[in-house]
Amino acid sequence: MSTPRGIQLGVGMVGYAFMGAAHSQAWRTAGRFFDLPLQPDLTVLCGRDAAKAGAAAEKLGWRSVETDWRALLTRDDVALVDVCSPGDTHAEIAIAALEAGKHVLCEKPLANTVDEARAMVAAAEKAATQGVRSMVGYSYRRVPAVALARRLVEQGRIGEIRHVRAQYMQDWIVDPEFPLVWRLQRSAAGSGALGDIGAHIVDMAQYLTGDVLTGVSALTETFIRERPLPAKIEGPAASSGLAASGTAEKGTVDVDDAALFLGRFAEGAVASFEATRFATGRKNALRIELNGSRGSLAFDQERMNELEFYDGRSADDGGDPDTAGFRRILVTEPTHPYVGAWWPPGHLLGYEHAFTHQVVDLVRDIGEGRDPVPSFADGLRVQLVLDAVEKSASSGSWQKVAEE
Repeated sequence: MSTPRGIQLGVGMVGYAFMGAAHSQAWRTAGRFFDLPLQPDLTVLCGRDAAKAGAAAEKLGWRSVETDWRALLTRDDVALVDVCSPGDTHAEIAIAALEAGKHVLCEKPLANTVDEARAMVAAAEKAATQGVRSMVGYSYRRVPAVALARRLVEQGRIGEIRHVRAQYMQDWIVDPEFPLVWRLQRSAAGSGALGDIGAHIVDMAQYLTGDVLTGVSALTETFIRERPLPAKIEGPAASSGLAASGTAEKGTVDVDDAALFLGRFAEGAVASFEATRFATGRKNALRIELNGSRGSLAFDQERMNELEFYDGRSADDGGDPDTAGFRRILVTEPTHPYVGAWWPPGHLLGYEHAFTHQVVDLVRDIGEGRDPVPSFADGLRVQLVLDAVEKSASSGSWQKVAEE
């Protein structure tokens, strides 16, 4: 049974493109399937273009529109600010919101630089003393199969972790005529595939292992160094963030197209990471495998309702060598993380559900006075790894990950 509409958490969201649509779905849905201490209210959507923001608000279910994010900080009906804008805006908006006493959900990566991330952590820690909560949006943690993998690691089911292999592969910019959108510009995005999708696998690796990366050896590459400047377009494509080119004029791509690196964890495990938006044919292939002394786990986001588990126990330890092998777990049972609120076993969940689970956990933490995870400090830990990867790729040498 959902929380009565009278006990509301007013949400103001900045940005309305891809992530804005995903977050809107989550805010609309969370209180209808999960019992929450506060009922999310889609109070106001903020975008610089009033007409486009108004159209997005009507489509996505928001009750009002602002064109300046600062207006959200003065509204009594906004208790939480959801930051879905490009990375170069995260620090300014999030810090101002926290100082104004607003809870904050900030999309990943937390910031474009380590200094920005540290400033955000300081603001979050100060705000937390006044009961103001913050979370960074690493939504893949909330995929039921990933959450189940974390549970199995915590239970010691795979023993001491020795290897981590993580990949995130997409192909949406393979075409050299794809335009120079903001995700291909350092001033807005901070980095390319590294920050856009590499951040996800860094966070997932640290989350699943419960450990932190201490050093990396990396290389990065930009395959297409100039792209057509985006044409001004109208209609649905304008809010997608993926504008058509339509012009011969070109601009410089100053971020990485691919990043590959080795890493070492504090407790001794070794790891390999690959993030690329040039893996032709791969659409959203986030894959991670953990090999331990007693077993292994493997997950592929393109088969997100499944988790592979290998039980490597010997016969003396309760294992059965005659039937040993990777086991496919269909993660749709009501006992699995988050799944009990949804459909009968075997009725699959999708990409958007992880965002709903993210909202559920955040609202429960706010309502019950807990600090949410992943915290801004967790986001900083990812940012420190990304920074070390870029320094290693530039220098061609092993790079220690800086301490917080």
